Amino acid sequence: MASPVILIALLGGLLPALLWLAFWMLEDRCEPEPKRYILLCFLLGMVCVPIALVVEQSAEALYPLGSLPLLIIWAATEEILKFSAAFLGALRTRAFDEPLDAVVYLVTAALGFSALENAMFLWGPLSQSEVLRGVITGDLRFIGASLLHTLASASIGISMALAWRYRASVRRFAALLGVILAISLHTAFNFFILGSGGGDSTFWVFLAIWLGIVALLLMVERIKQPARDYC
Repeated sequence: MASPVILIALLGGLLPALLWLAFWMLEDRCEPEPKRYILLCFLLGMVCVPIALVVEQSAEALYPLGSLPLLIIWAATEEILKFSAAFLGALRTRAFDEPLDAVVYLVTAALGFSALENAMFLWGPLSQSEVLRGVITGDLRFIGASLLHTLASASIGISMALAWRYRASVRRFAALLGVILAISLHTAFNFFILGSGGGDSTFWVFLAIWLGIVALLLMVERIKQPARDYC
């Protein structure tokens, strides 16, 4: 009985992430990235989930659930791990050869992370034969958490892309600022969804995330423009 449940949970986590990934691949049709680097970033993003789980559970023993220090540690752990996955998978290689690549690889790592994280969240209700709760959980995480991971990691990529033409020290500083922004966004999401107990704030948090995604897409179009002229 466990095997079908595991398969359903994995598919429930993977399919939405792969749909988002396909969308982002369409944003880079001019000079598509090598598939092996995309796959590696995605898989490394998935590998980061159990590492994050260990760190986050250790932090729970030190700080009360819902406290700001705990929420910051959760956010910092996940954002640093996702950045590390993208860096090890592609950003340190010659495959990172244009500004938009930073966004693509970071989003790919974020979606890999989101895929396994979502599967783990689905596993709970599905293993207890609570199919309806599993469907609701999957929908909410598809809308909220997956978009959050995408938005947070993409903000790092945007920072790196905007600093592409500057010297190495400026690019490193831009990456650091992007990581700090990603942690801040993630912490804010955790606070309003978990720290404040959700409630009426949930709608406004999800609306803010969608507006952030719209702003992100506009920034991507700006970054793409110089390359599009030669495409």
